[in-house]
Amino acid sequence: MKYERFLNSPTFKRFVRRRLFDRESVFSRMLLAWFSARSMGRRLPATPEGMRDSELFKQWWYYSFELAPGVMTSSSFPADFPLLPRMLLRNAELAGCDCLDIGSVEGLMPILMCRQGARDVFATNPHLYNYEKMQAVRKLFGVNFKFRQIGSLYDVSRKLGNKSFDLINLSGVLYHVWSPMHVIAGLRPLLKKNGLMILSTNVVKRNDFSMEFNDRGKLQREATTYWYPSIPLYDYLLRYFELLPIDCLYHPYARDDSTRFTSEFESGYLSVVCRATDDPSFDSDDGWAPESITDSYESILLWDRAKQAAQPVSTIGYRHAPDPQLLHANGRSLDLWKAVDALPPVGAASQPQDTHALLLADRA
Repeated sequence: MKYERFLNSPTFKRFVRRRLFDRESVFSRMLLAWFSARSMGRRLPATPEGMRDSELFKQWWYYSFELAPGVMTSSSFPADFPLLPRMLLRNAELAGCDCLDIGSVEGLMPILMCRQGARDVFATNPHLYNYEKMQAVRKLFGVNFKFRQIGSLYDVSRKLGNKSFDLINLSGVLYHVWSPMHVIAGLRPLLKKNGLMILSTNVVKRNDFSMEFNDRGKLQREATTYWYPSIPLYDYLLRYFELLPIDCLYHPYARDDSTRFTSEFESGYLSVVCRATDDPSFDSDDGWAPESITDSYESILLWDRAKQAAQPVSTIGYRHAPDPQLLHANGRSLDLWKAVDALPPVGAASQPQDTHALLLADRA
């Protein structure tokens, strides 16, 4: 009884959670070794009936995967809820490219990166909760991507060492962290010159430079959701980190979406494709941003610009050009406020290939 009480105690649960996020802990390394051995030794069911009755199928799933013909796992999302970064990813010419996915959960985006011809793909999660499922879908979908447990995102460029990537997907993450700027600063040095980064987050559709905090769960009841930036602020922060928006998709939250919407603000999900640049081209009267990037203590201490400057040049292509009428005043990047205001929003998805569901035959 004492043993059971200890295992169920808040102290032990906090210990386990903390060790799961620490990739260097003995606990985490042992758990990874156990999951790896278990996955290698386990045979996946050979029939749809066997898969439907399996422990794998009955687990909680973030994405929906077809594990066998006609056998789809459940998902955390409605069947017609659009996955905007997936829709944008299919425009990227990934043949021979190196890709990084942040917060992969079971691995839907890494699978698509592999199937679109990427040379080397890294999937990441802060912990190991979904590792066994990731191993299973990697085998079922016939792809080969690597996995890294990364814990906190604030120093990813140090954790991944000398890695460099043509494309980085940072989607569904920025509202889950205390400091979105720290996360972008940690990832930006890993992106090759001229590379692409897809960044997607919840936003408030408001034409100012502000960020709404999720006090009392007013924006979303999910306990690890903190920030909804306004669209102009989001645009400005991307260019601050020398990322030029070249394409975007916006999905407005409906008023009856009790999970992700508050009637107090008009909000939605904004996914943006950015091209890495050395010159973000701020307005001519903005002397603050260039000075802040170069001389602020935060930039000097938290943004490894020397590593960024040493990156090779990427030749990754993107099959879409922004409408000239929707460009920022610099003439080189999309103005996100203009784009969201002018372009038709993305509503309910009309095909599974635009959703959080992955079929065995899907290529993009």
